[in-house]
Amino acid sequence: MNLTSKYPAISDLRDRARRRIPHFAWEYLDSATGDESTLHLNRQGLDAIRFVPRGLRGEINPKLETSFLGQIYSTPFGIAPVGMSGLIWPGAERMLSSFAASAKIPYAMSTVATATPEDVAPYLGDMGWFQMYPPRDEAIRNDMLKRVKDAGFKALVVTIDVPAPSRRERQIRGGLQQPPRLTPRILSHVARCPAWAVKTALNGKPRMKMVEAYGKAAMEEWSSRPSNNHIGYLLRTAPDHEYIKLLRDKWDGSLIVKGVMCPEDATPLENLGVDAAWVSNHAGRQFAGSPSAIDMLPLVKAATNLPIIFDSGIEGGLDIMRSISLGADLVMMGRAWHYALGAIGTAGPKHLYDMLVNDLKSNMIQIAASNLEELPQLRHPT
Repeated sequence: MNLTSKYPAISDLRDRARRRIPHFAWEYLDSATGDESTLHLNRQGLDAIRFVPRGLRGEINPKLETSFLGQIYSTPFGIAPVGMSGLIWPGAERMLSSFAASAKIPYAMSTVATATPEDVAPYLGDMGWFQMYPPRDEAIRNDMLKRVKDAGFKALVVTIDVPAPSRRERQIRGGLQQPPRLTPRILSHVARCPAWAVKTALNGKPRMKMVEAYGKAAMEEWSSRPSNNHIGYLLRTAPDHEYIKLLRDKWDGSLIVKGVMCPEDATPLENLGVDAAWVSNHAGRQFAGSPSAIDMLPLVKAATNLPIIFDSGIEGGLDIMRSISLGADLVMMGRAWHYALGAIGTAGPKHLYDMLVNDLKSNMIQIAASNLEELPQLRHPT
């Protein structure tokens, strides 16, 4: 099968994935929170960024290799953390980490993944990042850090933009409960997706394996929470500067702070020992009243000397270019990799990677950009 002919765009992968992923899992992946206005603002903000086509520059062969925090990556993009990744497509964490290692792009695994750090350790190579929802309990935090380090993860990504659960109304309407329960409604969703059902049977019931191991004592409280909450909320805290210092003292790899939208939050990070700031509004999944992440990117960039990672709303190579032109050093995507898995399984990540590389190069040639460093100067000023 010629994948490029059948799935030339991310939207094609999304359309097929929607048919192959059960509705309750699809709504978890594809939804935002509230009226989803932040999700739409992310798209509008990216669309407003333009470049002027340039001619008479001869042949252009764009270079995409990227150096970030002492690591060389093949491209300026990577795989963002997505919770319950293996619920969306069975075995997702293993497949994505394995592909990232082969392609030499970063793979960030969520604390609330359906795999443990030990499960993915054989596949990571030196491309693994671990996204941490900061535990409240010191013993849990220290044990988690040790396990992550022993598994071979090179960077720790501490998420700061989830001080409380978001509502995610579409997710609630979709019927997903935590942990997933096989209600008649859920079984009807599964019955329409036989490939997902078979693979789930082979991989086992998707569970938040890492946090469940720490949360047995909290099970009674957990069962009384709203159905879209999960046990991870009982373990995490809202970090402050002191918490970041504690992590810096305990973690000897790269330390990244994710969810930075306020310039005033970015300014002190360098003095706290942080290695990079990650601009993100959680792709619209956390707060419906947020500005678009891309609008805040240049403001955060101006407030710190740290390298900048960006996500939220990225839908192709042109969006990656737009983000870099406004100050991002590395761009991450979450949903699209799961669209690719849901659409075509194991072949999906490679197809998406090739699609993004080709899109990046094609668009860079249109504006005569031979490397990523030129993009800020080539952005249209209005």
